[in-house]
Amino acid sequence: MSGNNNENPGRLRRLWRVLWRPSKLSFAVLFSLGVVGGILFWGGFHTVVEATNTETFCIGCHEMRDNVYPEYKKTIHYSNRTGVRATCPDCHVPKEWGPKMVRKIQASGELWGKLVGSIDTKEKFEARRLYLAEHEWKRMKANDSRECRNCHSFDSMDTERQKLRGAKMHKIGRDEGKTCIDCHKGIAHSKPKGMKEEDD
Repeated sequence: MSGNNNENPGRLRRLWRVLWRPSKLSFAVLFSLGVVGGILFWGGFHTVVEATNTETFCIGCHEMRDNVYPEYKKTIHYSNRTGVRATCPDCHVPKEWGPKMVRKIQASGELWGKLVGSIDTKEKFEARRLYLAEHEWKRMKANDSRECRNCHSFDSMDTERQKLRGAKMHKIGRDEGKTCIDCHKGIAHSKPKGMKEEDD
């Protein structure tokens, strides 16, 4: 019995030494596990981000599918002579990784609205439409309509081929430092009732 008591402190000392001074092999194993774990985490994270960045995902809840999606389907962004379509994430989610992550975090707040049912009926949606639109317009103005500019830019516009009024307004907009959303509210969705047109 007394021999067992003497051996236990020795085992604890050896275990402590191994933990305190890991061998090169255990360091390599830990490092390899960390690299593999990091790759798996990043791959999974990227897969989830991309899966939530599709039109199918966006209209997966009835609030979007039944309210704004039918409006969008009537616009030139949905169907046009060239067959180029701008989907929900093209207009509402930045392409660059950093701004995309910021937008995804902001959008997670919309999950709360889904859980509490703040826009789960047509009536509730219409009652909040102006607030929701103003919030989105403010975001787009703050980032100089970055998502619009993925496809449209003053530099690539051929104003000679535009209608006279469009060419004139684009020149004024460029000269005054306007951004797309200053003039193109309601381009893909109905304008909310009660909205005030800005004079500035």
